[in-house]
Amino acid sequence: MTLLDPLKLRSAFGNFLTGVTVVTATRSDGTPIGFTANSFSSVSLDPPLLLVCPGKSLSSYKTFSGCSHFAVNILAEDQQDIATTFASFKGDRFAKVAHQLDLHGSALIDGAVAQFSCATHQVVPAGDHCILMGQVDAVLQNDKLGLGYLNGEFFCPSDKTFDQLKRTE
Repeated sequence: MTLLDPLKLRSAFGNFLTGVTVVTATRSDGTPIGFTANSFSSVSLDPPLLLVCPGKSLSSYKTFSGCSHFAVNILAEDQQDIATTFASFKGDRFAKVAHQLDLHGSALIDGAVAQFSCATHQVVPAGDHCILMGQVDAVLQNDKLGLGYLNGEFFCPSDKTFDQLKRTE
């Protein structure tokens, strides 16, 4: 087996156009936690399942890999600052972001394109991450456009450059 250069692999993975989410849960002491993720996917409509992939390098990994409930917030185009806050800010992220709590105490970020409240369905170890699969208990959505991520940068579908890319294909 040939060893792959992790930086080249990460760069190649970065060519896949994704949306941007913030995944939230609550620690056992009631403290809200969250992280920015683009590793999100729908899995099934019946039953309603989705997945996210928290990395083992997260300070909150133990909570996410063992939680009974979590929420996924698909961020809107105007929420780049929220994505950055949950990706890098080390203080109280929730003090900087308007949010509500779902029935299980997970944060639903105000203005997100879609918000999914989930019960943990299954956790599968997967290398330096885990696959956290959730059964969707509730969903809220609005008509905003979602924030995108490509090659290490945010993009907005309403941006003219992106619109021109869509037309050339």
